[in-house]
Formats: sequence, C-alpha cells, structure tokens
Amino acid sequence: MGAPDKTPRGPSRDHLDWPFYEDRHRAVAAGLDDFILGGGLGAVNHANVDAACRDLVTALGGAGVLRHCVPKAFGGACDEIDSRTLCLIRETLAYTDGLADFAFAMQGLGTGAVSLSGSEALKQAVLPKVARGEWISAFALSEPEAGSDVAAMACAARRDGDHFVLDGEKTWISNGGIADVYTVFARTGEAPGTRGISAFVVFAGTPGFRIAERIETIAPHPLARLAFDNCRIPTSQLLGSPGEGFKIAMRTLDIFRPSVASAAIGFARRALDEAVSHAKNRKMFGATLADLPTAQSTLGDMATAIDASALLTSRTAWQRDVQKRPTTREAAMAKMTATENAQWVIDQAQQLFGGRGVRVGEITERLYREIRALRIYEGATEVQKLIIGRELMKDTTR
Repeated sequence: MGAPDKTPRGPSRDHLDWPFYEDRHRAVAAGLDDFILGGGLGAVNHANVDAACRDLVTALGGAGVLRHCVPKAFGGACDEIDSRTLCLIRETLAYTDGLADFAFAMQGLGTGAVSLSGSEALKQAVLPKVARGEWISAFALSEPEAGSDVAAMACAARRDGDHFVLDGEKTWISNGGIADVYTVFARTGEAPGTRGISAFVVFAGTPGFRIAERIETIAPHPLARLAFDNCRIPTSQLLGSPGEGFKIAMRTLDIFRPSVASAAIGFARRALDEAVSHAKNRKMFGATLADLPTAQSTLGDMATAIDASALLTSRTAWQRDVQKRPTTREAAMAKMTATENAQWVIDQAQQLFGGRGVRVGEITERLYREIRALRIYEGATEVQKLIIGRELMKDTTR
C-alpha cells in the first residue's frame, strides 16, 4: 500500500499547555511539525518496508530527531533520555505514518540498554551512529516460548575465556534483518529465573548469528526470527554485569513503554480528526452526518477517551523525568489504557465511515491494522493488568 493521499496537518497541541510540559517540549513539537509538513519524511512506500525504514531512519537522523533517543554525551539532544520528548515525537509520527513512528521508536528501544548499562567504549561505538541514523538498532528479548514470561527464556550464553558463546533463538524481533546492532538477552545461569539472564550487544554479520525467518504481520514492518549457533561475543559486549539482564530490560521498557501509549494516542487523534472531517462532509437524510445526535455522541466519547489516555501518559512521563522515580505501575496503566482506548476510537471511526472505512487504502483501514499490534507488544494488555496488580501489592502504604 502506498503513502496516504496527503500529509496530515498534525495532531492537536492543546495538551502541550498542560503543566507536564515545558517550553523545550513545545519547541520540539513545533520543529517536528514543520519538518513533516515540509515533506521531510518523503513518500513512505509501505510496499517495501525494509527500504522505507532505512529511508525513514536516514531522514530522521538527518533532521536531528533521533538525537532524542540517546544521551547528550554520545550525540544526543538531552543529558538523559527525556520521556516526555519521546512521547511527543512518537505521537506526532504515529499521527502521520505508523512506519515512521516504528523507525523512530526502535532506534531508542534497540539501544536503550546500551545507554543505561553499556561501557564507555560500547556507547561511543554505537550511540552516535544510531543518533545520526547511520545504524539501525533492534531489541531481542522475546522467544518462541518466552514472550511475556521472560523467566522461561531458553537462549543461553556460556562463558568461554574472553568470549560468551550464544546458542538459541529470538523471535518477533522488530528490525530483524535490517538492523546493524542488536541488544540480545540470554540465560547465563547465575541464579534461577530472571536473575540468571544477561544482556549483550551483537553486531550484524557476527559469525554464528543469522536471520532464520522473516515474519509478516497485518501492519507490515521489518520483523524476524533470529538464530544463534555457537555465536561468539567478546566479553566487552556484555551490558552491565552477568545476571543483570532482566533488570536492564525492565528499566529500558519502563523508559519506552509510555511512548507506546503516545503512539496509540497519535493513531487515535488521526482517527478522530478524519472522523470529524468525514462527518462534516457526509450528506445524510437532508443534512450531514455531523448533525445527527448519535454521531455527535460518538465523537464526544472518542475525544474523551483520547484525553483520558493523554493525561495518564503525560503523568507517567513527567513522573519519570521530573520526580526521577520508578513508574512501572503508571507506565502499565498508560500503555494499557491508551492502546485499548485507541483501538476503540479507531473502530468507531471506521463505523462512522461506513463501507468506505474498510476499503484497502483508506486511512481508517490502515489505522485499524496499525493499532492492533500495540495492544500486544511491549507487554499485552493482560500483562499490564498483572503488573499493575503486582505493584499494588508492593505498596506498603495501603
């Protein structure tokens, strides 16, 4: 499927007046709007997602957008990765095109563990190239039998002198097949369960590492199953200490999970804007669809659901950036609410569009496919509920 018929005007910026945001966030949003409206993303060819992702990473790197994915000391825009900025960028890109959002998000998620726990040498080798859009990154955690249940991980790494030797598989890996650098999690056995997992940097082309399968989904993006067979990794490519992989993975996901919510909000805002425009112009029963009380009621519910999601997401990002405290529970609430609400909002938009809404190539049809995956990746809705409940049980003030 080709690019949308026109460059959208961009999502509403009313929420930037909320106290969660500062002038620097408003400046980033305005600059990104100018970049997109000026055609900076080019024509996104969804028929060739590999090439499109490479082009998008190059464009976003050239425009300085990817600098927000890494710390300032390594070519980034801020001293530390700023969650609110990530959220605003993802919302804007998702509103415009889901593949553009994906290309940005994976640059941050793929190297977030390097930013958090990599050695100085690894950071210098990887992060500036990711920030400039010269390298594409990936985050390899899931396995055929270990998705949400990370403790079931089977991919293993054994120490052999000054190397670790990796054996096993990873699957559902975004950017698999086109990435230059992968953050890979493997069992090293220091302790049972999640306490015996470590994190490594693996470069494309390393002997013993191959792309076993490319995976196609309803919203196409580069996705693959990875295989490791006697893959030797220098100990210098270990992130943190042995056995710290699970903590590193969770810290990385805590940073980027609110931005998943923002991507969903971007999709939902686009659906609402398209639905409002359609309702105003669709002639029905001697008036327009927008004149019907049922349509007005639906649009009102859609707008309210979006604001509820945006409030939860803004709160989470603000708490992490400003209060500097763990936001595991808040991030789970934001991710769950925003993705579920966005699915409902987009479904309502399709209903308002009627038969036109399900036609291949229509914006509502594309949004319907784009949103479905967000309710699953980085923790399905059901997992988010478990996280929230678990965190409540930890709260000693109750």
